[in-house]
Amino acid sequence: MEIVFYILLGIALLIMVLNFMAPKTYHVSRSIDIRRPADEVFTYIKYLKNQEEWSPWAEKDPEMETSFFGTDGEVGAKSTWKGNKQVGEGEQEITRISDGEIMESRLRFYKPFKSESDAYIKVTSVNENRSRVTWGFSGENGFPVRIFMLFMNMDKAIGKDFEYGLQNLKNQLEIK
Repeated sequence: MEIVFYILLGIALLIMVLNFMAPKTYHVSRSIDIRRPADEVFTYIKYLKNQEEWSPWAEKDPEMETSFFGTDGEVGAKSTWKGNKQVGEGEQEITRISDGEIMESRLRFYKPFKSESDAYIKVTSVNENRSRVTWGFSGENGFPVRIFMLFMNMDKAIGKDFEYGLQNLKNQLEIK
């Protein structure tokens, strides 16, 4: 019986140590230059419905169910999605817009696991016909997810999707 107690104590101590060592926050972002004026790019990216045209997740599940609420392109607008295992289920709500510069939103994931993140798409002018778009998101790793982040690199896992999506965005806007 004493051995079981020490084993359980050892497991509890290991979990506590891993929890303290694990990253408490994450931030992932990628950027791309687009041959279009910044105001034109921003006008396009601030609409949630337009994300279906360039989002990497829309490609991962063409049968994904989406719904939109509120006035798209304005604070409070919301999109919801329900898709396959690669896409999951959740919602995105526009929380702040600084016109011509940045659109911030809150991501709430319900499946495959519950979590919340802050996302943004920022547009800066490189010159009158070129813009830089930075797409990112950040959040906090709660317990026990924090421990799993010791073995998973969020930047590598999500970064490729961001790069792919930004390339789709570039292609979409430079064709127009």
